[in-house]
Amino acid sequence: MKRNIFITALLLLVAFGMSGQTTDLARVEYLVLPFSKSDNSINRYRALVQAPISVSKEKKSFFVIGLEYRYVDININDNEDLLAFMGSVPPNEAIQNNLVTSVQQMDGYLGYTWKHNEDWRFGAKAGVKIQSDFQGSLMSDDFIFEAAVYAILDKKNDTASGNKPYRFIAGLTYSTTPGRWYPLPLLNYYKEFHKNWTYTLGVPKTNVRHYLNDGHKDALQAFATLDNVYANIQQNFVPIVDQGEDGTVAESIQMTLGLLGLGYEHFFTDHLLFYGYAAHSVYNDFRLEDGDGKKVYKINTENSPYFRAGLKFKY
Repeated sequence: MKRNIFITALLLLVAFGMSGQTTDLARVEYLVLPFSKSDNSINRYRALVQAPISVSKEKKSFFVIGLEYRYVDININDNEDLLAFMGSVPPNEAIQNNLVTSVQQMDGYLGYTWKHNEDWRFGAKAGVKIQSDFQGSLMSDDFIFEAAVYAILDKKNDTASGNKPYRFIAGLTYSTTPGRWYPLPLLNYYKEFHKNWTYTLGVPKTNVRHYLNDGHKDALQAFATLDNVYANIQQNFVPIVDQGEDGTVAESIQMTLGLLGLGYEHFFTDHLLFYGYAAHSVYNDFRLEDGDGKKVYKINTENSPYFRAGLKFKY
């Protein structure tokens, strides 16, 4: 039970941490995850746009409209897993009906942020996610509502008298994900601790970055991070190879990853950059769950390589 609560907390922090901490105005990204000792694999395509709209120049306040789309291509090729997706009563067409071959996520949210003084900025956001395998018409379980409030202490430009620039983010997040009816904290701390060296402590990512040149055109980083996939299964079914309680219905497909890796960034301009990450999971749980967040079937748990690359425009 304690382990389930811990993993749930990490998942929610991933979801809010990625959107709450990002300064990206636009991003396109590709991920490939070939599972070790398995013919299964995942490919993910992601696009993000955030549009800030100035409200008050005096208070430096903005409305932020955000849109994000993710398409996850799920390749299930292991015989045991194919059998599981046939369901408890396997007619000839069952595997085609139950096998989840792709899921999609569409996010829309509205945020508001304002500068309280030279150091502090506050913000709030609310939005809705659609996360589904889209095997039929949209249903209530496909929708997740989210809200967050946060405060930012920004001293990144404080270089007077040899001060070390830093930034601290603290917030509170809430989601209507079934079985997760409690708010969670959001914490992130960034600091430049030496010339061309920075570190970040937080969720979903902690890293140490080293710029390879004084112009900060190229950088290497070592990182620990979390990633996840979640989607509602519209055509619920009972796996024929049930690893949980007999007759438990699979209602969602999920993956949780804990990763250690190395990354490279190249800045074409101060705001436009390419990034590439190579990592290996230290925790891997790709599974089917019921409506209460209880694991129904384990698809892959072997730690595996992970590769992600993209372009982003940030401010």
